[in-house]
Formats: sequence, structure tokens, C-alpha cells
Amino acid sequence: MHKCDAALNNTFVFKACLTLMFVAGPAAAQRETPSEGGRVIGQIFDRIEPVAETGLHGFFQLLGNQPIAFILLVLTFGTLVGKLNVKDVSLGSTAGTLLVGVVISMIAEAAYGITYSIPGILSSFMLLLFMYALGLKVGPQFFSGLRKGGLAFIGIGIIVWALNWIICYVGASWAGLAPGYATGLISGSYTITAILGVGQGALASGAYAPPPGMTIEEVGANMAAAYAISYVLSSIGIILLIRYLPRIFGRDAKADAKLAEADYSGGATHPVPGAPGALTIGFSPYDLRAFSVTHDSFVGRSLSQLINDYPQVPILRVVRDEAVLELSANTILTMNDIVTVRANVHDLILREGELIGPESDSQLARSVPLEVADIHVGSHAVSGKTLKELASHGTGGVEVQALFRGGNELPFGPKSIVLFGDVLRLTGPDIALKAAAKQLGGHAILPTMKSEVLYLALAMLAGYLVGIVTVTVSGIPFSLGTSAGCILAGVGVSYFRSRNPEFGGPVHEGARSFLQDFGLNAFVAVLSANVGPKVITALGGDTILWLALIGTIGALLPPLIAFWVGIRFFGLNSIIADGATTGGRNSTPGLNAIIEESGSSVAAVPYPVSYALTTVLALIGGYLSMILS
Repeated sequence: MHKCDAALNNTFVFKACLTLMFVAGPAAAQRETPSEGGRVIGQIFDRIEPVAETGLHGFFQLLGNQPIAFILLVLTFGTLVGKLNVKDVSLGSTAGTLLVGVVISMIAEAAYGITYSIPGILSSFMLLLFMYALGLKVGPQFFSGLRKGGLAFIGIGIIVWALNWIICYVGASWAGLAPGYATGLISGSYTITAILGVGQGALASGAYAPPPGMTIEEVGANMAAAYAISYVLSSIGIILLIRYLPRIFGRDAKADAKLAEADYSGGATHPVPGAPGALTIGFSPYDLRAFSVTHDSFVGRSLSQLINDYPQVPILRVVRDEAVLELSANTILTMNDIVTVRANVHDLILREGELIGPESDSQLARSVPLEVADIHVGSHAVSGKTLKELASHGTGGVEVQALFRGGNELPFGPKSIVLFGDVLRLTGPDIALKAAAKQLGGHAILPTMKSEVLYLALAMLAGYLVGIVTVTVSGIPFSLGTSAGCILAGVGVSYFRSRNPEFGGPVHEGARSFLQDFGLNAFVAVLSANVGPKVITALGGDTILWLALIGTIGALLPPLIAFWVGIRFFGLNSIIADGATTGGRNSTPGLNAIIEESGSSVAAVPYPVSYALTTVLALIGGYLSMILS
């Protein structure tokens, strides 16, 4: 049953130790034959062992036959392991998932000869979901980030790439490793599998010829072994390093993230239209109150007359004889009707009671739900008017929460001018929002739980197709990559919605967050199943020690130095420097780790810039490392 005799030996040793523990006692050495109790215990173990072995083999076989079960099991225990906290240090869900998955797949391979292999299309799709969801979150900040620190992001990426190449190539040469190991170390420590493909391409095209006595297959095997060892160590190590880089240099990740958000949002205090969490109600000096109609100025008047006479006192509900009336412009108020109005609290307390009548505590009249909506100004008739003028022309009962122009938030006041194409964020009852939208020539875009699969599929398809476009120069393929393509698709959708909120409506933060977390962790779970068995094949001899040492240094030292350069010489916020560093290191799980640590997605702003650059440089470097071997 076993592929490894050590597992069987360990089972017999374990049984023998337990038998001695229970029946031998201190005088065991004086007995020449075991006691009756010892024989009984031995018989029990003889019967239990085959059952246990069969059960474990069946369990690991089940995981191999049912990949979905493997993924869900790894996600469960990986999340639990990631939550373990030792002196304020934890792995996080992503690193925990990778670790648990690799351990399970290694045990299955070593003890039972079961090699897990899950189709890569599943992991690829999950990764693309993660990248798109992340792009939605940071879209409006992305272009601001380019303007603020584009050169710094590029510099950090070049530092990470150059140091990684030097450490892996020079380290392999200095250790006397055979051809192929250097390229595999670069690929694994950088966690870019495509570098293996570039190296294989150099072999297949004849750009590199193995030395006498060595075959192309042997060079390829060396690449695979170096890749497997360095990949696993690098994947776990980089997640922890990126997560705690700010803390290592004495920075508060959460505090720096808040500063970065304020800086890269251009001073905006509200999420832009279409962004997650945009349509939430904050503090408002406005309130709903109910009054009994007793004054002659209101009794016997129609709602249309009252709107013209008192535009600042919009009537939002009328209750008569404990029933809510259906409102129209011709609705006539009668004595003792109860009306609901919304206005400034100061006016409600000191003015409306005298104007309308005594305040009422009617629950029916006061239970008018408030909404928040973005309205795109689509009427040229209102363009050029001030907010004060709009409030006196049929837009009463709502409060302006924010004003956006070209996707950027503007400071506003009563004299602020509204232009065609602006977006107003308003709060108020549904009836008042609809009236305001009609006046402004737009539609009230409200929070929704409906799916946006249409926009998700179209945007991801466009990003994917752009990412697979490849240009080959001197045998080296250049492409943006599907991951970068999808994150840029998310950025594009979010950026467009900030100017046109009716395009798909607001992004629901719960759905976006789920796509981000589940997409990445499911990707890592599949990856762990496929990488784990390769680690087993690479275990053996002194070479593994060099691979582990060089691969780990090549993976962790360059981002450490690049981060230091970012905060010291470029003067970047620690979270922004961390995001640029993990982009330069091509570590999507690392990005998720700093997002978890900082409680903010702002680290993703510089990520695509350094990511796209170093992806190209890493492929060139991998090719050179092979032909220079």
C-alpha cells in the first residue's frame, strides 16, 4: 500500500512503543516474555492497524477522486490555521490555505502514492475573479496613483526584479549547481510559472545546448525541481513578509492606510459613484417629523399649491383616519390630517410647528424610510443653477451629501453651481428622490442586491482577451497577462461608473468582497494540490539545501530592500510602498495579505504598474539565465 517504507516502519514502532507503555512498566527489562495483557493489546493493534490504514488510504483517495472536496477541506482548515495568532503574528487565510494544501498533497504522495492533479482552468478562473473584484475596489484611485507615484512604482519593480535575478543566477553558479537550476530558481522564487516555459523554449529552439553528457530532459528536470522547492517556500514566505513589512519598519499599517486613502482620493470624503459602499447614509442635519394640520395656511390647500408657497417644507406623506393617502398634485389637506415633512432640524423645531400645527407622534406618519441615491444630471435646463436654486425648484425633502464632477468629489455649498454631467448624491425618502431625479433629468440610482453578472462577464472577457495578446521578439513572448488584464478591466469599469453611475449601478461591497476573498483562496487551494507532489520528487541530496537557501533569499531579500528604498528615498506611504513591492514581486497572495493587515485596498493602487513591468522583465531574465548557463 505504501510507496515509502518509512511510513510502515513508523507504524510498527508506534505500536511497539504503546505496547511497552501499557504492559511493560518499570520491570519490562526483567521479563523474557510479555504478559497476557501485552498479548491482548498486541492482538488489538493487529486488528486496528489494517482498518486505520484502509480508512486513511480511502480518505486521501477520496480527495484525489473528488477535487471539490479537496478544495473545500483545504479552504476550511486553511482559514482556521490562518486565524491562529502567536504574539500578534498570524499567517492569514491565504498562506494558511497554501500550507494546509501542500501538506495534505505531500502526505498523499509520500504515504500512499496518490498524486493530486486538479485542472488548472479552475485555479486560473478563480484568480481572474479575484483580480477583477480588486480592480472594482481601487479603480477611481488607480489613475490618481499613476500621477502621484508612477516613477517610484517603476523603480521599486526594477529593484525587485534585478536583485532576484542576480541572487538566483549568481547563487546557482557559486554553488556549482547544474544547468537548469538557475532558471527554475528564478521561476519559483518569483512565482511566475511562465519563466519555465521561456526556459524550455530556449532548450527546444537550440538557443541553449546542454553540456556534453547531459540531455535536454535532465536540464528540464533540474528546472522543475528548483521551481518546486523555491515556489513553495517563496509562496508562504512572501505572504508573511509583505503582510508585516510596515510593522518590521515600525509603521502602523492601518493608520498609514487611512492616510494613503485620503491622499490618493484627492481629499474626497465619500466613495465615488459606482464604488463599493458609495450609497450609505451618514450623519445628516435633516430629519423627518410629523405635524397635525390645524393652521389655515395649510387647511384646504392642494399639495401643488403648498410646494410653490413653501418649497423648503416638502410634504412626503399624508395620514388621514389612520390611513396613508396616495399623493398627487391635487391632494387637498383637511383639518387634523397628519403630514410628514423633512427639513433642517432647527427649522422643524422652531418653525414648522407654528406654520403647520402641533407635532404628532403618529408612528404611521413617521415611519418613512430614507434612501441614498446617485443622480446623474441630464437636463440642460438645470445646468448652471446653484444648489440653493435647485432646492427651491421641486427638489425639496432631499439633502445633498456629495457632488462629483468627472468622477472627482468637489467641495460644495448653497452657491455651488451644478453642471450637465455632474453626479449628485442625495439622501431622502423615495418619493423625494424620484421628484429630484425628474427635476435633474436623470434616474435615482439606489443600492441593490441584484447580480451584475452581465457587466462582470463582459469586462472580464475584454480584460482576458487583452491579456492573452502576445508579441514575440527574438523568441521571447511579451504579453500583459490575463491577471493584469482582468484587474485593469475592473479598474476600467469602476472608473467609468464613477462618471456614469447608471452603468450597472453601484457595486455591492458584500458581493465584491466575497469574489475577492474566495477567488484568491480557491486559486491557492488548487495550486497547493498541484505543487505539493513536485516537492516530493525534488527532495534528496545536498542540492535541495542550496535550492531552499537561494530560492528563499531570492524571494524575500529583494522586496525587503525595495520596500526600504520606497519609504526612505521615494518617500512613499508604507502601504503604497508595500503594494508596489508586492506588484514588483508578482505576488497576488501577498497583496491580499497586506490588504488584510491594513484593512484597506489602497495597496492595490500601485500594484498593476509594477506587476506589468516586472512580468515582462522576469520573462526576459529567465530566458537570459538559460542561455547564459
